[in-house]
Amino acid sequence: MVIKEAPILKKIEAIIKPFKLDEVRDALEDINIQGITVTEVKGYGRQKGHSEIYRGAEYAVDFLPKVKLEIVVENSLCEKAIEAIVTSAHSGKVGDGKIFVYDVEEAIRIRTNERGDDALN
Repeated sequence: MVIKEAPILKKIEAIIKPFKLDEVRDALEDINIQGITVTEVKGYGRQKGHSEIYRGAEYAVDFLPKVKLEIVVENSLCEKAIEAIVTSAHSGKVGDGKIFVYDVEEAIRIRTNERGDDALN
């Protein structure tokens, strides 16, 4: 019987309001998390979009601009990273965002072929 080791890495995806990006990045840097991938995305949750008026015509904005952060961290840093994101992205209003956490089986630095947590630093 083969016993599978628990993944030592976690991937954190956070969907946040765009104007909170700098605060979140600074909070993550404060706990020594350096590698972040940022993607501009659109979506909605409970907000369900809103209406705007442009040149006198009203139209619906169904998908709101958001920013998706992707971060891979060692298990030991996962809760600190989540807390940093929640604290810095929180405004108390609908649409603050969501965080999703996944197990990562492997990470490989292409340049050096380093693997696991060595590939993150």
